[in-house]
Amino acid sequence: MALNNTYEARLQQETAVGAGVQILLLAVLGTQIGMGTAGWVTGLVFAVASWAVLSRALHRSPLRSFGPANRVTLGRATLVGGVTALVADSFESSPPVTLLVVLTAVALILDGVDGKVARRTGTSTALGARFDMEVDAFLILVLSVYVSTQLGPWVLLMGAMRYAFVAAARVWPWLNAPLPPSTARKTVAALQGICLLLAGSQLLPYVANFGVALLALGLLVWSFGRDVLWLYRSSRVVQEVPGPETKKVLELAAG
Repeated sequence: MALNNTYEARLQQETAVGAGVQILLLAVLGTQIGMGTAGWVTGLVFAVASWAVLSRALHRSPLRSFGPANRVTLGRATLVGGVTALVADSFESSPPVTLLVVLTAVALILDGVDGKVARRTGTSTALGARFDMEVDAFLILVLSVYVSTQLGPWVLLMGAMRYAFVAAARVWPWLNAPLPPSTARKTVAALQGICLLLAGSQLLPYVANFGVALLALGLLVWSFGRDVLWLYRSSRVVQEVPGPETKKVLELAAG
């Protein structure tokens, strides 16, 4: 019991350090660009909320070490916190677009790093995968809020779709079933952040930005629609095919 308490204390220390770094980044941003109340409050809420949620998840997990991959993801979460504060501040003033683009770009680049680190160090965990997913989803949500102020509220569909899926899974439990690995799904997910970043940077004409965002939304609808259809068909198979044959049928359906 004492040993488990020691492991948990170390894990909680890492999350506390992460929250501290987020608040430090917020302070730097606030002093350098003169961030308003909305940015400060939103950034602080993000830091405290992310620390509380991650601490609770670690308390309930069997992990004994935070791991290098989770540290990378925590670093991405820190950057996402900075982006969130800047987007909130954009409703009061015009934040430096270059700074917003840089923070977002680094967060997107690191998205491809934590998975590789986890595989190379043999530290892949369910909690790490979920942590990575939640950081990605929240970044897309924040970026969609920012871009929606330029292109219209329809862009919010990109950020809200994953959360709508989670809400729907509470009503239809078959949506909680695991999905087979898919390169197409990963590619579409990665393109969301890239397309939103491109549209939000305002480097292209309005029509081009509109087209980029619309393309990203179309791909996301296709990806979610394909997965929902697969899950629905799989749920029918589970109900209709008994015993060991179920796994074989699901494998054929995935292939």
